[in-house]
Amino acid sequence: MEFSPTALVLLGLFLAAWTMGAAFMVLRARTLSGKVESARRNSRRFARILEESPAVPLLIQPDGRIEAPERLATWLGLDKTPGFLSELDDGENGLSTADLEALSDAVRRCHRTASSFEMVLTPRHSKRSLAVRGQLADPAIASGNAVLVWWFDFSESHDELKRLRKGARRARRDFAALVGMIEAAPMPMWFRGPDTKLQLVNSAYVEAVGAQSAEQAVAMQIELIEPIEGVGAPQVAEQAQADGQPIERIVSATLHNQRRTLRVSDLPLGREGVAGYAIDIEDMEEQNRIFRAFREAHLSLLDLLSVGVALFDERRGLSFANQPFQRLFAMSSAAHQDALTFDRFLDMARDRGRLPERRDFPQWRAELGAWFTSDTAQEDAWTLPDGTHLRIIAQPMPDGGLVMIAEDRSEELALAATRDTLLRTRTATFDSLFESLAVFAPDGRLQLWNRCFAEIWGLPENLMDDHPRIEKILEKIAPQLARPGHKQAIGEAVRSATLDRRQRGGQVSLADGRTLEFAGVPLPDGNGLLTILDVTDSRMAEDALRERNSALEEADAVKTRFLANMSYEFRTPLTSISGFAELLQGGVAGELSDQAKDYVEAILTSVERLSAQIESVLDLTQSESGLLPIATEDLELLPFLTTLVHEHEDAIERKHISLNLRGDRSSGSIQADKRRLARAINSLLENAIAATPEHGRILVSLALHRKVVKIVISDNGCGMRPGELARALDGYQLGADGQPEKRRTGLGLPLARQLVEAHGGRLEMLSEPGSGTTATIILPVT
Repeated sequence: MEFSPTALVLLGLFLAAWTMGAAFMVLRARTLSGKVESARRNSRRFARILEESPAVPLLIQPDGRIEAPERLATWLGLDKTPGFLSELDDGENGLSTADLEALSDAVRRCHRTASSFEMVLTPRHSKRSLAVRGQLADPAIASGNAVLVWWFDFSESHDELKRLRKGARRARRDFAALVGMIEAAPMPMWFRGPDTKLQLVNSAYVEAVGAQSAEQAVAMQIELIEPIEGVGAPQVAEQAQADGQPIERIVSATLHNQRRTLRVSDLPLGREGVAGYAIDIEDMEEQNRIFRAFREAHLSLLDLLSVGVALFDERRGLSFANQPFQRLFAMSSAAHQDALTFDRFLDMARDRGRLPERRDFPQWRAELGAWFTSDTAQEDAWTLPDGTHLRIIAQPMPDGGLVMIAEDRSEELALAATRDTLLRTRTATFDSLFESLAVFAPDGRLQLWNRCFAEIWGLPENLMDDHPRIEKILEKIAPQLARPGHKQAIGEAVRSATLDRRQRGGQVSLADGRTLEFAGVPLPDGNGLLTILDVTDSRMAEDALRERNSALEEADAVKTRFLANMSYEFRTPLTSISGFAELLQGGVAGELSDQAKDYVEAILTSVERLSAQIESVLDLTQSESGLLPIATEDLELLPFLTTLVHEHEDAIERKHISLNLRGDRSSGSIQADKRRLARAINSLLENAIAATPEHGRILVSLALHRKVVKIVISDNGCGMRPGELARALDGYQLGADGQPEKRRTGLGLPLARQLVEAHGGRLEMLSEPGSGTTATIILPVT
C-alpha cells in the first residue's frame, strides 16, 4: 500500500507529535515522581523536626479524645499516650488532679470562646516544668473545632528564670541597701551624669555644702570642692571619664564651717557617668604630722644616746644611724647619706677594722643577715682588733626592718676588772689589818669579815662561811665575855650602824683578861661596819701614862711653887742691895769719894741689869710653862712705839745709827699687856742696835693689814745663817759636850717670841749673812 507524500508528511508529523507528547508525559511523570519523592522526604524531615523540636503538640477533640506523640507521655511519666484528656492523670503519674482540672477548664473555655490560654504544669514525681499554650486548631490541621495545645519543656529556662528573679530581688534589695548605705555614709558622696553635672548626692554632701536638701544641691549644682588654679570638680570628672581611670587627689575644703583636708576620688562608671566621694583625712594628716614630729624627736633622742643605734628598713637599707654608731664603726657622713645596705655596711666596717676577725666572713655575714627574719631579738658580743668590746643587740621589726644597737662595753669591762682587783685588794687589806672588821647588812646578816674577826672571838670558819646573823654570833661569843650581858651592847652597836645610821661604840672585857674596844660605823651602802680592837696593851699603857701624868702634874706644881719662891728670893736681896746703894749714893753714910761714887754707880747699874735678867728668866720660864699672866689694856700703838724708840736714843747716837720710824695713827690700838709687849719690842731693838755697825741703818715701821698689825724692825747688820737664826729663836741649847752652845743674842729673841705669842700673835724672823735681819711682829686687832 502506497501512501502519498502528504500522508507521509502528516503521518510523520503525527508520529513526531506523538513522540513529543510521549516524551513530555515521560518528563512530566518523572517530574511528578521527583516532587512526590521530595514531598515524602520533606514529610519525613518535618516529622523528624517535630519529634526533635522542644515543643510537643496535643490535639484535643471536642469529645475529649486526644492525639499526641509518645514523647508527651514520656514527659508526663506515663507508659503510653492515653486516648482521652481525662486519662492524663492515672492516679500515680501524669498530671495532678488540680493541674488536670485547670487544663480541662482552659480547653473547654477555648472550645466555647476560641480564646487561647497559657499555663505552667508540673507532672507528679517530677521536677520538669512544662509550659502549655493552647488555641483552636486550624481547619487544615483538624476540623470539628479541635484545640491544638503545644507543650514546652522549659525546666532549665524556668530554673534560670527563677534564679534571675531571685537575683533581681536580691539586686533590688542590695541596691536599696546600697542606696541606704550611701545615704547614711558619713562621707560626702555624689554621682555625675555623662555631662558631668551632679545628679545624686547623699546627706553628708548636703550637710557639708550647707544646702537645704539634696534636690537643692543638685538643682543649684553646689560643688563641694572649690576650683584649684581654674580647674573645678566637673573638669576633673570629665578628665577621669575621658581617661577611663580613677583620679584621686588631696585638697582642702570647708566642712561644717571648718577647713579640712580631704582625699577626693572620681571613679568613671562608663557611659553612665562619674561617681565621687570625699574622705576627711584631716585627723589622719594631723596624726601624720604628730608621727613625723614624734619620729624626728625619736631620732633626735637616739642621736643623743651614748650607745650606737642604727635603723634598717624592710629592704635592708640603712635609714638612720646616730653619732655614737657612726663613731663606733668609723662611718663617714657620705656613707650614711648613701643608700647603704646591711651587707655593704658589714663590708665597709670590716675594711676599716671595726668587725671581729672571722675565718669565713661570707658565711658569717649571711648568718647576720638572718637577724631580719628572726622571731626574737639576737644578742652577740664582738671583740674588735683594737681591743674594743661591743655588745650587739639586733631587734627585728614587724615591718621587716631591723634595729641594731651597739654598746661599747670596753670601759665597763675595764671597770669590772678594776672592781675585781679592788675587791681582791680589799679582801687582802682586810685580812692584813690588825683590827678585826665585820660588815653586816641591815637585816643583821654577816656580809664580809677578815681573819682577825674570827680569831679574836675564836669562831669556827664553817660558821662564818654560812653568813650568820648577828644574834647567832652573839650567842657564840657570850661565854667568852667577862659579863655575858655585854653582848647586848655589841648588838646595839650593829643595829645603830645599820638601821639608825649612827655611830656607836664601847668596851667589853673578856674572861681571859683582855679588853676589846668596839664601834659600829654606818657605811654609805646601807650596811654597818663593826670594828673590834684589842686595847689590852693600850689600856695598860694608858694606866701607866695616867700615873705618870699625875706625877708630872705634881712636879709642875712643885715647879710653880719653886718659881714663886725663886722670884721672891731673887728680888728681895736685889732690892736690899739697890736700897743700900742708893742710901750710900745719897750720903747717908757720909760724903763718898769720887771713886766710891763710881763704885756705887756701878753697883746700881749691875743691880738694874740683874733685875732685868731675872725678870726675863722668870717671864720666859712662866711662858714656857703656860703660867705667864697677861694683863691687857687698850694700847695705842704709834705713841707706844715712838716712846720705846726714844728710850734707845743714847745707844743709837753712840753708834751714829740712822733710825727711820714709819707709821701713822690709822694703825689704831690693840688690847695688850703694855709692860710685856714693851719688853719684847725692846729686846728686838736692842738686838738690832747691837748687830748694826756704826753709821748703819735701822727701820722701824708700823702698818695695819686686814685686821692685823705688823711691826717691822729691820737692820743692815751682819745677819745670821738659818741655823744660827733657829738657835737664836730656841734659846740656850746644850751642845754635844753638855755645855751651852755659843749664841750672841741671849734670852732676847726667845723671850720676845714667847711674849708675842702670849698676845695671840707671832714673830717672824728673816736674816741673811751680810744683808741684815728683819723681825716682824704680827698682832691681831680686836
